[in-house]
Amino acid sequence: MQASHRTRILIVDDSPVVREQLRRLLELHRDWEVCGEAVDGRDAVAKTSQLRPDLVLLDFAMPVMNGLQSAHEILKSFPETPVLLFTMFLSSHLVSEARNTGIRGAVAKADAVRDLVPGIEALLRQETFFPSSYN
Repeated sequence: MQASHRTRILIVDDSPVVREQLRRLLELHRDWEVCGEAVDGRDAVAKTSQLRPDLVLLDFAMPVMNGLQSAHEILKSFPETPVLLFTMFLSSHLVSEARNTGIRGAVAKADAVRDLVPGIEALLRQETFFPSSYN
């Protein structure tokens, strides 16, 4: 009997507390596993290359390289990998920049409980996920 494929998610956030909370939330979903964590944008690019996750959950405001810069680098090498921006700084301007970078979805950290799981599920279905107030 063949084991079902678990979706491998890379968490990228400079806060250890946020990474731990995200890991706990994501691992409640039986078909998902956190394959790794990255602490800044440059680390995100390296870990995506090394781990080849099915989805990258990416903070925007990070040291070294912000979320848009790292998403640009990730998507240059792995255009098929969905990237979900996860940020405290969500705005229509940031959503527009994210879309132009190739990011397929964005969730405000304040709305994580409501939007994070549906956002990931939408990206895994090859859809986009942006809050309607920013479209």
